[in-house]
Amino acid sequence: MRIAVVGAGLGGVAAAVGLHRAGHEVTLFERAAELREAGTGIVVMPNGLRALDSLDLAADVRRHGRHGLHAASGGLRDRRGRPLLVTDAAEGQRKVGSLAILDRAELHRAIRAPLPADLVRTGVPVDRVEARDTGVTVIADGVPVATADAVVAADGIGSRLRAQLFPGHPGVRRTGRMDLRGMLPRPPGLDPSLLAGQFVDRRSGAMFGLFPVGPDRLYWFTDSALDGPPPGADEARRRMLSLMADWHPLVTSLIEATPPGDVYVDPIARLAEPLPSYAAGRIALLGDAAHAMPPDLGQGASQAFEDAAALTRCLTGAGPGDVAARLLRYDAERRPRADRVMRAASRQSRLTSQTGAPAWLRDALLRAIPSWLATRQLAALWHA
Repeated sequence: MRIAVVGAGLGGVAAAVGLHRAGHEVTLFERAAELREAGTGIVVMPNGLRALDSLDLAADVRRHGRHGLHAASGGLRDRRGRPLLVTDAAEGQRKVGSLAILDRAELHRAIRAPLPADLVRTGVPVDRVEARDTGVTVIADGVPVATADAVVAADGIGSRLRAQLFPGHPGVRRTGRMDLRGMLPRPPGLDPSLLAGQFVDRRSGAMFGLFPVGPDRLYWFTDSALDGPPPGADEARRRMLSLMADWHPLVTSLIEATPPGDVYVDPIARLAEPLPSYAAGRIALLGDAAHAMPPDLGQGASQAFEDAAALTRCLTGAGPGDVAARLLRYDAERRPRADRVMRAASRQSRLTSQTGAPAWLRDALLRAIPSWLATRQLAALWHA
């Protein structure tokens, strides 16, 4: 069966590999001139690794990244580094499996390695599809570029295909928050208890998080209020240093030590409301095109990998006449789970960005939650 995958991000590449290995004739379309993934670090949660395991891709990911967390605890801290909500990360991983922390570009290379180069077409900006009972025509810049029995729309948060399939849907909405992130060499003498946790500030609603990438690098990220268009990296870095001047000294020292050229800035956005379906006839949506969510739970990539694994299962052994029914099966399997995670990520975003009296109450309630209960809730999220 001929399958066109539109979008070569992490989820699109994973789906292309899975469908190719399932025996389908796959073509992967990417609008950029080359296959690459820009950015800093990424955490693949245990459920994401299990999805990659089912696609026979997790071994390479584990080989390239830091396997598991070795910090004694994670959770939330106040801006000074004092614990608010303590989770036993090691216990959570014992219950539901380990996670992997690695460079985003290395993750992309590891996942795409099994895909033959002749199945990839770069520099092809797919803008719409034309579906008929017998197949789907893929159109880029107004010109037909392929005909397929099924199309996987993995074209990201600003998905053009999602807008075409659901013209009445409000699409993506900014949250009024800004994501600033970077990577740098790990400084000597770092307290390991500060890894795999997040610092929150009830005055400004800002947040800082930190993860190890391999034995000698750190990945950090911030989340803060954004009024207007996002600033450039140098200005965003300057603002965060000013905002976090009286936080735990590790926070400002890491931001300050990261050159502006290694800092990435993005406005945070999410799907304004859940989609009515992840499938429309012969077309399936995957990843951010289907369920763009805030990054607060670190589930964006892992949910895309779950999509890719489910889509591969549903289309294994399918012929052209089976596509619509098999994609409805994919929708029934994935949409309830991914929509729950999307709602949970939005709730977490609201929780960590509280200010004033609500934030004071939040901190008091978080301190009252026992570690075993927080760990159990974390493990439930990681359990697909």
